[in-house]
Amino acid sequence: MAGVLAWFWNERFWLPHNVTWADLKNTEEATFPQAEDLYLAFPLAFCIFMIRLLFERFIAKPCALGLKVQANGPQKAQPNAILEKVFTAITKHPDEKRLEGLSKQLDWDVRSIQRWFRQRRNQEKPSTLTKFCESMWRFTFYLYIFTYGVRFLKKTPWFWDTRQCWSGYPYQPLVPDLHYYYIVELSFYWSLMFSQFTDIKRKDFSVMFLHHIVTIILISFSYVTNLTQIGALTLCLHDAADILLEAAKMANYCKCQKLSDLLFLMFAIVFIVTRLGIYPLWILNSVLFEMYEALGNFPALWLFNILLMVLQVLHCFWSYLIIKSAYKAISRGKVAKDDRSDVESSSDEEDSVPRPQTPHNATTTNGTSGANGTNGYLTGSTSSEDH
Repeated sequence: MAGVLAWFWNERFWLPHNVTWADLKNTEEATFPQAEDLYLAFPLAFCIFMIRLLFERFIAKPCALGLKVQANGPQKAQPNAILEKVFTAITKHPDEKRLEGLSKQLDWDVRSIQRWFRQRRNQEKPSTLTKFCESMWRFTFYLYIFTYGVRFLKKTPWFWDTRQCWSGYPYQPLVPDLHYYYIVELSFYWSLMFSQFTDIKRKDFSVMFLHHIVTIILISFSYVTNLTQIGALTLCLHDAADILLEAAKMANYCKCQKLSDLLFLMFAIVFIVTRLGIYPLWILNSVLFEMYEALGNFPALWLFNILLMVLQVLHCFWSYLIIKSAYKAISRGKVAKDDRSDVESSSDEEDSVPRPQTPHNATTTNGTSGANGTNGYLTGSTSSEDH
């Protein structure tokens, strides 16, 4: 194991020429990032998750009920042993042949069976109240950590001039504010990694999972190699747009459609400006060129560059979907949805046979109450689709 660790943490790979791990050891005069500090993220991630549970129950839920957010989930399908067996053991989306067979077996018309399967699929979705609480938690965390980051970073010289990130490297002491900021951000992303398997299953699960992995790797390795200054700028930049997205979703769940539309369009602008404009011109430019000029070439530089470019590819993918949503917003006069991310995987497209619009169906399937959870779709009130 010692040999594997020594091979993995080879100085010639991770550090510039003439720099060793001994140069990054703590001294009486200065404190530097240590690899063992990363272990703090695991208990802190657990604490963040527990704080989230308490926050959602004792703060977010009362706020949601006070704002009259719908607490009930979708209408439950009537009990039927035969259809339930087909749903759980065979398919949740029966084809035309199976529908006809079930129709003869149960003496139901095909439309009623389609409606039963649609209601049964919707039955597994979380209530609007649950999604509001999740969004309020993330909104609160993003607002807190972004505010903390801006207040701390604006006092640093490297916030205004990224070339300062490489001045004196690696002999850049780790100040307590930066250490706290880094570890809390890492812990939060670890908590997202764990909760992603228990939270609402989302359509872009694999994309978000990749995003979390890349982010955790970048945070961890940049911390160990004392690239924390450029890392802190990257983290702060990424938090800016998420605040507006969560606010837009909360407004949507409260049925404040105009406010939700406005917040979503603000989110779209901030996301595209920060991820497609500031990020490549400020972060990528510094890492690709300024870092190379100051420190020379070394293997880990390419690893960091590749991971940062993967993030940029994800930014382009999400920006394309956001622009598509913004176009729909302009053409329809409403925000249709935030295609950047994740509707529940149990979501369905509307069945080919139209269903009767009872008052209950109109309430539970309209765009406002059918909007998605964190980083999810913002559905317009004109939509009558099952989301």
